[in-house]
Amino acid sequence: MERRRYIPMNGYIDLRLPSGTRGEALTSRRAVESGQRAVLPVSVEVEQYAKEVLDFSSHYGSENSMSYTMWNLAGIPNVYPSSGDFTQTAVFRAYGKWWEQCASAPLTFRRTPDGFHSQDYIELGFEEPVYPTAVEVFETYYPGAIVQILACSHNPFSQNPPTDVRWEVLWSGEPTKALTPQARQFSPKIKHINFPTNLLRLEVNSSLLDYYTELDAVILRGVKERPMLALYKMPLIDISDLSDSEDEMSDVSGPFKPGGDGKQQRTANGFFDKLPYELIQLILSHLTLPDLCRLAQTCKLLHQHCCDPLQYTQLSLQPYWARLSDASLGHLQSRCTLLQRLNLSWTGSRGALTLTGFSSFIKARGNSLVCLELSCCHFLNEPCLEVIAQACPKLQELNLSSCDRLHPQAFTHISKLSLLRRLVLYRTKIEQTAILSILTFCPEIRHLNLGSCVRIEDYDVVASMLATRCRSLCSLDLWRCRNLTDRGLAELVTGCRALEELDLGWCPTLQSSTGCFQQLARSLPRLRKLFLTANRTICDSDIEELAACCPALQHLDILGTRLVSAASLKKLLQACPQLVLLDVSFCSQVDTRAVQELSSLFPGVAIKKSFTQ
Repeated sequence: MERRRYIPMNGYIDLRLPSGTRGEALTSRRAVESGQRAVLPVSVEVEQYAKEVLDFSSHYGSENSMSYTMWNLAGIPNVYPSSGDFTQTAVFRAYGKWWEQCASAPLTFRRTPDGFHSQDYIELGFEEPVYPTAVEVFETYYPGAIVQILACSHNPFSQNPPTDVRWEVLWSGEPTKALTPQARQFSPKIKHINFPTNLLRLEVNSSLLDYYTELDAVILRGVKERPMLALYKMPLIDISDLSDSEDEMSDVSGPFKPGGDGKQQRTANGFFDKLPYELIQLILSHLTLPDLCRLAQTCKLLHQHCCDPLQYTQLSLQPYWARLSDASLGHLQSRCTLLQRLNLSWTGSRGALTLTGFSSFIKARGNSLVCLELSCCHFLNEPCLEVIAQACPKLQELNLSSCDRLHPQAFTHISKLSLLRRLVLYRTKIEQTAILSILTFCPEIRHLNLGSCVRIEDYDVVASMLATRCRSLCSLDLWRCRNLTDRGLAELVTGCRALEELDLGWCPTLQSSTGCFQQLARSLPRLRKLFLTANRTICDSDIEELAACCPALQHLDILGTRLVSAASLKKLLQACPQLVLLDVSFCSQVDTRAVQELSSLFPGVAIKKSFTQ
């Protein structure tokens, strides 16, 4: 196959000219006409790397650098074919099942489809819209996290507003665990679609992996001209098909109906409607939302059951983010009079769900809400948060993770939610005035995530307010806060002695020489999770104090310290029998041999030691 290649700014585009005789082309045409899945050879094949990272749900890196950030996924490979832990790759925030076991983890939603595995995502824009023929992902460390690849009909670089945006799944699979952490080029067989695309979305699930997965680059291959596709199937019923019309429903009122001669005749309904109402409700509670909506259209009996508000006390629409619209949310509104928990995370992509549709639903059904998940909802604006504050007086949990387009002023409305117990503000633009107002008027907060909130100017003041107002605080995430000092940490651990989880990863202003980490250990006897990632000052005396004072410790991350020895780690492992995760990656005094010895002595502990090839 002949190749022609040129180098654009973001990488290269490879032009492949298909070979073949006229007879082979005719054979391909006959295959299409006979119902086989085949594509006629057309035009040239374009190969291109991602031009731009458009959106993502989380990343390990900071907001003002390139190390371990999703932005590394644009352009040609930085690392491949090398394997290992490299800062030039794209890394998501979490891996494994450790986070799910923490007290700060939210409760799972019922009715989540078995086929929905996605936990994180990244969206990539490419230069040229093409009909995809292949997608290749360069995975350079602990591969196997990708569970879905989607293509979008909208050109993200177009100046026109998106209309009739469609997403199609090119490939999907279950979470896997590769046999080796070595680099690989992942190229699954993809489905052909009937529109050109230059916008791809990768969704991942890292729950089975032993360490952070690292991605290096993505190639989109495709042709410019539309191929002849066979057996292309559009979805028959989707989440938008929620009409409550009863026009076509049969009246199944019982297992018998009068015959022409006046005698009772058996119907196909059997004795199903004779079952207790509660039992039918229990059976239907195991259906996914689309199945419940389909079943509601079969007969009046099942319509009554499927529209019972008790079936909608909790509702997760995140699995249907690509298809959820104002109309479908409006159809659900009449069924959600008892709604308590609502998950709209990832919805509203490119105008599918608008602030108008969202606000209308919340105004009508927010009064009973206690939990609202809105991670990565980019349609949100300040009026939306104002509506939430006014319409949801009972709200206890609010997740605005990665809602990075919300104006800082919008967060002031959260302070009106005085019953809040869990608040996630990871990667948002909240500023100091707003967070202090929230802590002043929301003293019931138990779980607070301020990870990567780079606009907060003085975390010592925030820590002092937490110690004063939120003494029942159970978990606090201050990942990559840049200005917390030993003074603020001392106030925090003195005032919030109920803390079980504390993430101080990549907080460079904390120094072990001040004694702050030893005071932390003495003040928090209930501590179960402690992340001190990349703090190079952690030393043996800090580890020994944790061993003496924190017997319930389960997760400890001290990646990057040069002052901790294997001997002190052994003391910790002996003193903390519940410990299940210990990350000593890049700890220069703890070599691979020491890790192997500790692992053999404490086989129930996952001791992590990443490598760079």
